[in-house]
Amino acid sequence: MSVTSQVKPDAEAIAVAAEALPRVQNYLRTHPNGPAVVRVVDDGDGDALVVPRGAVELLARILAHMANGHGVSVVPEHAELTTQQAAELLNVSRPYLIGLLESGEIEFRKVGTHRRVMAGSLMEYKHRDDLRRRGAADELAQLTQDMDLS
Repeated sequence: MSVTSQVKPDAEAIAVAAEALPRVQNYLRTHPNGPAVVRVVDDGDGDALVVPRGAVELLARILAHMANGHGVSVVPEHAELTTQQAAELLNVSRPYLIGLLESGEIEFRKVGTHRRVMAGSLMEYKHRDDLRRRGAADELAQLTQDMDLS
């Protein structure tokens, strides 16, 4: 399986995800600590399955995207991506991504003449960029308010 392969929900999957999401979110709200206990029902016999809380939090995010009809990919942090895969994950062009790599914004390594990007480095960049964008939007909102343009 490719590290960027997506699960694209059909109408049935969207409906199932939309139904499951509130139950998973409620579980997380009512059980704020520790691992989660999931019931797996097989022919009427529900065995308890204990999973890490982070896995259930990730499941909630996956269900939210699927309920909205969006495709979902899970990419391990240690996965090495091609520049095309990395560009697709950031939703930018490959030449733009290469500019980010060459300017030092995102860590990468070369394998022969090919660049490889660690998924974790890509996500760190995305997080920094999101924070920068939010800061710029907040600053713009404050300027608008200060100038009585709202």
